[in-house]
Amino acid sequence: MIKGVDHIGIIVRDIENSLDRLSRIVDFPEPAITASSQMQMTAALVDLGNLKLEFLQAEAGNRLFADAAKRNADTIHHFCLLSDDIDMDVEGLKAQNIEMLDQKPTVGIRGKRRAMSKPSALNGVSIELSEP
Repeated sequence: MIKGVDHIGIIVRDIENSLDRLSRIVDFPEPAITASSQMQMTAALVDLGNLKLEFLQAEAGNRLFADAAKRNADTIHHFCLLSDDIDMDVEGLKAQNIEMLDQKPTVGIRGKRRAMSKPSALNGVSIELSEP
């Protein structure tokens, strides 16, 4: 069952520059920057208290994210919903004709099981389901 929104995912061209710019606007603890060679991306999760922003930078070979960053510059890519039964919720989205990039949950860059829809889910914005 969907429990609420966990974070908003933002594709960025330069993760360190984007974090620096945000830090000039709002104060937040410096996030860890995590690289995943398997997923071909670098990520940082900024916790703003009542909202988390996940900055995602494509590495060489990740054409999906790199192409989106080239087209749109820094842009919202997805919003993540927390699920206490991710397998059931993935099947529920598919039953509602929401096309999934991940047919089954996989382990994501933060070490949690997650599954991503295609951007067509919300007219260009993907939905990510994640375990808490």
